[in-house]
Amino acid sequence: MIDIQVKNLTKFFVIGENLLEDLSFEIQEGERVAILGRNGCGKTTLFNILTGQMDYDAGEVFINPHKRLGLISQIPKFPAGYTVEDVLRSAFRVLTKTRERMAVLEQEMAGGATEAQLREYDTLTNRFQSGGGYEMDVETDKICNGLGISPEQRVQEFASLSGGEKTRVNLARLLLEKTDILLLDEPTNHLDLRSVEWLEGYIKSFKGTVLAISHDRYFLDTIAQRVIEITDGHAEFYSGNYSFYIEEKQARFNLQLKQYEQEQAKLKQLGYTVERMKGWGINNRTLYRRAMSIQHRMERIRKTERPKTEKTMKAGFAQKDFAGDMVFQLKNVEKSFGDRTLFSDVELKVEGGERIALLGDNGTGKSTFIKCLLGDEDCKGKIQFGPTVKWGYLPQIIHFDHPERSLYDTMLYEKNCTPQTARDRLGAFLFQGEDVFKTVGNLSGGEQSRLRLCMLMDEKINLLILDEPTNHLDIASREWVEAAIEEFEGVLLFVSHDRYFIEKFAERIWLLEDGQIRDFKCGYKKYRSILEHEAVSIPQTVSAPKPKKEKPKGGTKENDKLIRRLEREIEKQEGVIAELDAAIEAAAADYQELTRLLGEKESAETVLLNLMEQWENAQEG
Repeated sequence: MIDIQVKNLTKFFVIGENLLEDLSFEIQEGERVAILGRNGCGKTTLFNILTGQMDYDAGEVFINPHKRLGLISQIPKFPAGYTVEDVLRSAFRVLTKTRERMAVLEQEMAGGATEAQLREYDTLTNRFQSGGGYEMDVETDKICNGLGISPEQRVQEFASLSGGEKTRVNLARLLLEKTDILLLDEPTNHLDLRSVEWLEGYIKSFKGTVLAISHDRYFLDTIAQRVIEITDGHAEFYSGNYSFYIEEKQARFNLQLKQYEQEQAKLKQLGYTVERMKGWGINNRTLYRRAMSIQHRMERIRKTERPKTEKTMKAGFAQKDFAGDMVFQLKNVEKSFGDRTLFSDVELKVEGGERIALLGDNGTGKSTFIKCLLGDEDCKGKIQFGPTVKWGYLPQIIHFDHPERSLYDTMLYEKNCTPQTARDRLGAFLFQGEDVFKTVGNLSGGEQSRLRLCMLMDEKINLLILDEPTNHLDIASREWVEAAIEEFEGVLLFVSHDRYFIEKFAERIWLLEDGQIRDFKCGYKKYRSILEHEAVSIPQTVSAPKPKKEKPKGGTKENDKLIRRLEREIEKQEGVIAELDAAIEAAAADYQELTRLLGEKESAETVLLNLMEQWENAQEG
């Protein structure tokens, strides 16, 4: 069954310049599709058209009328005073109204019920149960835990949250709404690694249809079953995840280039033959007619376009020689805000050539740690740098002292360079033509990061510190930053949630967790393996306490046998409940299955309680 169908879709903002042109594709029910393309190619515009938020100029758009469609990038406006809990509960508006009507009927039927009231109440009860009404609290808690929305945050006013926190809450709200078709526009922005991994698991078990725009390559590899790339307003199709797309795209480029070169060689040879035969045919009409015949054949040959290569930025980090072994070291470093300690007793030493990723959940203090290291925040303890260390820093939030200046003026004033040098450096970062006269304050987040990198790469450094360097960058720009970093031979310390980036560069990992920094002298894959092994090794707590296995004084042999049998049955029943817990977690997106499993768990817990009562009675007797 088709959930989404787009035929010959055309959208322009300037007449004669189409953003989308004759775009056509189909999305089948249950598919998970990645929408790729450079920034500005029309991906978000396409999503706005699909949701009806934006009109289009030509073509047809079909959305399955029996399906609910939701776009995660849009944050609705909520009434003043709405808490995060109110926003989350708005996902259950229909169920809430059903429950309110049921409560009214219960009051009316207290003194005697009519047949019509009983029929209505029965209908409402079935609707409430089938819609997941009895699992609202369980689902809300599960999704909030997965996305890192704490109980303390749930009582805050929604309007007081940061943009990233609002995005996370809105994502949770939409997941609770039982949406059939999910449109995800950069869903992993503002999520830490733990939340991203939870979201991946949720999407993989989701029974509906998913379209995702993302620059997170690891995320796309995990969730995408196929790729639609928007190029020059048209769609290119790839039947696999992101890794398949990269290989297939290169293979198509190579094939098209080979065909183009072969055609050009053939046309050149035929052209040379035509010219010679025309010369010989001045006095020979037969040769002249043959030459014209070849020329007509050349015109009929289907011409393959030369494949386009993406514009790339050509720049690298200037580097300063490093002398010595120690780059920096920390002794007994501690940072607190009031009663809250972010980290303490930090003892670390960094030597030349190391590449370190600083990881941890949102709010644990990673950016604060970087600021303490650079002296922008006060802290306890000792931080010592080597005598020849010169660092460069790219913060998570880009700030320019004079946002009213143009890019060109910013380079002239802040880098004290000549006009030609300013243009050359900006051009290397794809700021060309009239772009250099844009006001810095009007640049997008990605453009501001690119400009700051442009300025940073000019400095001679041997310690490079990056805080979320790939935020706001499209995939092509991320690959360029990675290419520049690969050539950097100094020490690299970075904070990132981009697992593709972490896996590529991290040779040592610092995990900031529970106020401590754990030092893993290994890459990302081995680090993940260590954490998974530790998680398996932690003894699992059980829902009911295990009975003591002491024999009661004065017990008979029959009583002892009964106690041992009950203990075996209790352990077996606890195993059944543990299996049901795992099944409930796996069925988070299948509401009918979840309802069935929750009912089974309730029955299993009742059986366990009965067994426990029998065991207690046997102990006493």
